[in-house]
Amino acid sequence: MDSTRPLDHSDFASIWEQYSETFGYTAPRRGDIREARLLRVAPGEIVLDIGSKQDAVIAPNEITSLSRAELADLEVGETIPVYVLRTDQNTGQVLVSIEMAREYSDWLRAEAMLDSGEIIQSTVVGYNKGGLLCEFGRIQGFVPASQVLYGAHPGRQGDSATMIGAKLALKVIEVNRNRRRLILSERAAAREWRVQQREKLLDEIEVGDVCAGTVSNLCDFGAFVDLGGMDGLVHLSELAWERVDHPREVVQIGDTVQVMVLNVDRERQRIGLSIKRTLPDPWEKAAAVLRTGAVARGTITHMVAFGAFVQLMPGVEGLIHTSEIDASGVQPGVDLTEGDELLVDILGMDPIEHRISLGIHSLTADESPEEIDAQESEQEAA
Repeated sequence: MDSTRPLDHSDFASIWEQYSETFGYTAPRRGDIREARLLRVAPGEIVLDIGSKQDAVIAPNEITSLSRAELADLEVGETIPVYVLRTDQNTGQVLVSIEMAREYSDWLRAEAMLDSGEIIQSTVVGYNKGGLLCEFGRIQGFVPASQVLYGAHPGRQGDSATMIGAKLALKVIEVNRNRRRLILSERAAAREWRVQQREKLLDEIEVGDVCAGTVSNLCDFGAFVDLGGMDGLVHLSELAWERVDHPREVVQIGDTVQVMVLNVDRERQRIGLSIKRTLPDPWEKAAAVLRTGAVARGTITHMVAFGAFVQLMPGVEGLIHTSEIDASGVQPGVDLTEGDELLVDILGMDPIEHRISLGIHSLTADESPEEIDAQESEQEAA
């Protein structure tokens, strides 16, 4: 620098830049977020130290908008974040905003959640024709109607007005701070939650566990039960101890049921369940009241190529093999049809394997159906 000429404005700017670089000082600029120490809190004036040449003050219009409670929370000496608005050309004071700093922090949080995929809980505070408005700190997020799971909220009629006050699990799917655009999704949160819960469930669940679930779907071969994150299958044969032709005979979609875990395939992400094994086993009673060589009354439940299944008590069936039917001289489909009641001889029992071999009983001269019924009643009472 030429020492013979007077210093001008550009020289002072250059000296200040060198000073800033040397001592780590940067002049406040609009949009900066600074940590500020409260120097004075008085009616109509809040003064802060933001580490600049001049003290900073809260913009007058923001002070008037603060409630008494908010003003009372501001204590001299504490440090709070502030947003730099501008420098007053007349006083040199830096105008800052507490509110905008808090909003800015919320935008940064939204951007971080967009990257992380974190799920939040938020309350619905309003709505418009396109969807719902939800709390997100000092700003509002928008949940398009297409991203709302209206059916997941009991007592809600499925329209936006009824959702006011509802708490939603949401995921950030779009952030544009310049346009003040924050888009949230309940559907995406639900998908993410199910992924997380599926991984947790598969990691923790064990064969033999008994847990509660909700019937989510019915099909010809069984019922699917939502365990909270993923579905398990209750096969048709595991719905009840009685013979079941279709799951709707036992459960309906939406029912809460107790299930036992039969198998877990973590690699294929499949869980086999049973409802009937959470209920008393009727074969235990059958082992106590039925015996080989006794006569019992039953109802034909199913005719098959190799014989006829006969229900002796709810949940307990025995088989009359075709060889026994042929030996009795009756004709399947003519003398034996589904729904018929008949007397049977108990030829053999294996309660552990749930098997009973039966034959068709022929009344002897000294027997009557009433006497056999009386014998059965005595056995059950015993």
